[in-house]
Amino acid sequence: MNTDEIETARSQIYEALHEVYDPELGVNLVDLGLIYGVDVSEDGFVEITMTLTTPGCPMHESISEGVGVALQDIPGLTSGELRLVWEPPWEPSRMTDEGRRQLGWL
Repeated sequence: MNTDEIETARSQIYEALHEVYDPELGVNLVDLGLIYGVDVSEDGFVEITMTLTTPGCPMHESISEGVGVALQDIPGLTSGELRLVWEPPWEPSRMTDEGRRQLGWL
């Protein structure tokens, strides 16, 4: 993948992640502020760094599976890794205005 293809893939990944929802809150991962980073290499390997709202989140497996399903049809991606991190911890200030609006906070 060249630079333009990598940027296109990153945009498509973020768009796809808007379709993966936290089942408890009903807001997508991007607007909740759970996605900390998306890196795509020249060979199509994608690494997503994200967190959850709480370390003991019972929806971890469901959310992880949702990410995998959302990304499976993006052209050029060959494989990937979902890195779940706890630092920095998630807090409501990480949400987008749209996420706050969906939760009735705006």
